[in-house]
Amino acid sequence: MTEACIVGWAHTQFGKLDEPDAERLIERVAEAAIRDASVAPAEIDGVFVGHFNNGFSRQDFPSSLAIQSVPDLRFKPATRFENACASGSAAVYGARDFIAAGRGRLALVIGVEKMTAVSGAQVGDNLLAASYRREEGDIPGGFAGVFGRIAETYFQRFGDQSDALATIAAKNHKNGVDNPYAQMRRDLGYAFCRKASEKNPYVAGPLKRTDCSLVSDGAAALILADEETAAALGKSVRFRAAVQVNDYLPLSRRDPTRFEGAATAWAAALGHAHLTLDDLSFVETHDCFTIAELIEYEAMGLAPHGQGARVALDGLTTPDGKLPVNRSGGLKAKGHPVGATGVSMHVIAAMQLTGSAGAMQLPRAELGGVFNMGGAAVANYVSILERQR
Repeated sequence: MTEACIVGWAHTQFGKLDEPDAERLIERVAEAAIRDASVAPAEIDGVFVGHFNNGFSRQDFPSSLAIQSVPDLRFKPATRFENACASGSAAVYGARDFIAAGRGRLALVIGVEKMTAVSGAQVGDNLLAASYRREEGDIPGGFAGVFGRIAETYFQRFGDQSDALATIAAKNHKNGVDNPYAQMRRDLGYAFCRKASEKNPYVAGPLKRTDCSLVSDGAAALILADEETAAALGKSVRFRAAVQVNDYLPLSRRDPTRFEGAATAWAAALGHAHLTLDDLSFVETHDCFTIAELIEYEAMGLAPHGQGARVALDGLTTPDGKLPVNRSGGLKAKGHPVGATGVSMHVIAAMQLTGSAGAMQLPRAELGGVFNMGGAAVANYVSILERQR
């Protein structure tokens, strides 16, 4: 069975963009990714689109939208994937399975979201659909309120972690300065992130504005190829492992201070790849809120349960630390257009591994990890990627 390789990509700026809808964002990346892979549009065998939507756009059913801008895709199979904030990775994994099954040699994967065309209240309500509405739908603060409660529970059990959360926020904002696609390219500094102020108010529980990812528009795309096809192309990043794990949707069925689905996915992915965490050069992880990144340190194995703060405070995840995490600025600085996020994370990882990450480039980038999650660690995707050339 062949493994899939990333052989091309494209990425828009993230932020409040002029494009009026998801269709225009898809247009910006579909043909660009095909061109970057140095293949002809007619050679694409399938299209896979990650798009959460849930009210952000009146145009649902986006799977065939790329055909408008790339007519050679007409009559190719095209499918939309939705798994909350991991919709992009769901599309990536769907395309990987398509390649591995021998159904095609080349696949186009697109992740897209247009979030800023609706009101702030509508954004909050749309995102709450990624939680268990029956129990969590009335939490003040919307989806931020869900993670605010997770932070409160963590603080009650392990003490005030505000210093660590501010350190994570400051790290990711500093990293985001080097990312040309990032929505916020400003080094805010630890002091600003640590102190509540008029410009950095509390949003939900102990989480301040600098602890929360941004409402964003954007799209990213990549081309997957089988290994034989990839060998004839200019660049190739191979999946060493790809694991999806789903957990209970209601937080009441789980310990909210442990991302057990994420930990299970990480353990399985590293096991399948015959690697340990020490073998990885970097990780792009899903920091929708800073408390999420802290708990993810524990889930990936950087620290025991309840001790993730030390990872941040000791600088282990800075660009020159033991394991750089979110050199892109993460969702915190880069932005979080929900359907695009998982695809973007794989694109950024592929850029690192091929030495084409520009100012973000790490000096050692041979093996990379990607963790993308839907909901509060409900749908968990871990990819281990390696440079082929």
